[in-house]
Amino acid sequence: MIKWTYKMALELLPGLAILTLVVSGVPLFRSPVLAQGWEADIRAFEKQDQLSPPKAGSIVFTGSSSFVRWNTLSEDMKPLPVLNRAFGGSEYTDVNQYAARTVIAYHPPAVVVYAGDNDLAAPGPNTPQSVAKQVQRFVEILHGQLPGTWIYVLSIKPSFLRWDAWPRMKEANQLIKDYVRTQQRVEYVDVATPMFEGQEKPPRDLFVGDGLHPTAKCYALWTSILRPVLMRRFGPKASSQLGSAEDRDGAPALSALVAR
Repeated sequence: MIKWTYKMALELLPGLAILTLVVSGVPLFRSPVLAQGWEADIRAFEKQDQLSPPKAGSIVFTGSSSFVRWNTLSEDMKPLPVLNRAFGGSEYTDVNQYAARTVIAYHPPAVVVYAGDNDLAAPGPNTPQSVAKQVQRFVEILHGQLPGTWIYVLSIKPSFLRWDAWPRMKEANQLIKDYVRTQQRVEYVDVATPMFEGQEKPPRDLFVGDGLHPTAKCYALWTSILRPVLMRRFGPKASSQLGSAEDRDGAPALSALVAR
């Protein structure tokens, strides 16, 4: 029989505390060590590329689970070639960390990013300002290596599960939009506002049972918004002159826009 001591009990307390949180359904925050858990996902992408090299010139989609679950993306964006390199549960810091391997490695003409949802979903260090700064960092990382690549930043979406966080997400969207307006070859795509359909809250049928992830109807709405934007610049009939008046140099730092 094991003879319990005071010291042994103290050593077990951290594990018991974590077990209690899991059993009670309290969400656990990822530590810096656990944040490295996306490595397996990224390596899976790289293995997939070896087995079946992606089509050159594909538009890369990256970000969190709202893109991961977009199973009809390739069909919805035809005739544009697309490559989905989103990994579920990620935040902008994760997207930035792996940008070299999930975006830059493909030298895409354009990248579409959706994140920020998980960043502001629960109490923690993230704020609308910090999320907007991570968007700035994403732009800096990509344009530091691929200055000619267009970046399309989707707004953070509202949801029933995270409705309490919507005011913070809405503020982040405005800060991101303000920043993007100052940038060359970066465009903000608002999918959030149309989701409300003029109501106080978005229709429930835009979300699956968890109240968070998009349904086919929501993806159809996103397609109707995003595809024309991409087609205008990258479709078969895109004008070679498009964007010449938009490519302006110089942009104020985001820190000035989000300073409080």
